[in-house]
Amino acid sequence: MIRALLGGTFDPPHLAHLALAEAAYRQLGVSVVEFIPTGTPWWKPSPPPTDAHHRLEMVRRATEGVSYFTVNDCETRREGPSYMADTLETFPSRDEIFLVVGSDAAQGLRSWMRWEEVVRRARLAVALRPGTDPADVELAVGRPPEWLDFPPMAISSREVRQRIRTGRSIRSLVPGGVWEYIAENRLYAPTDGL
Repeated sequence: MIRALLGGTFDPPHLAHLALAEAAYRQLGVSVVEFIPTGTPWWKPSPPPTDAHHRLEMVRRATEGVSYFTVNDCETRREGPSYMADTLETFPSRDEIFLVVGSDAAQGLRSWMRWEEVVRRARLAVALRPGTDPADVELAVGRPPEWLDFPPMAISSREVRQRIRTGRSIRSLVPGGVWEYIAENRLYAPTDGL
């Protein structure tokens, strides 16, 4: 099987995540795009991410109805910090894997735990983001990645959370099921502006 993996905290998942997954599906010739929400990030984000069960459910709702999108909960079930090298070991060795990342993440690849194992097991599929140089990405990765034709989208999970906290609408930034889940569970309160 040829699969693309899209990992992250997804706190919350938004339309740019879905657009990137769609680009990966259309351009890489994969059978499936697997969303893999991080369980406990190995880095120390501040503030800490929303509980994993909420993020997992939001990803499930975001990907509903797309037959070639699946949700893999292996990192949310794993004890301790989440490392992509460990996640890649869960797939059959015969599977061809593309790891879909933004160019900013690819540029920082060498800071990942066991990054050499990651690039041996998976081919990187990279979406160029403003402020990163493709040559720097290729240097960090150690070989040319698969460049995705993906126009930058000015949506981030941080922006979505900030909009909610300041009472502004997020309706046009996240799928309807995610918007409803955030409102139902009062995530990132206040929710008056949802």
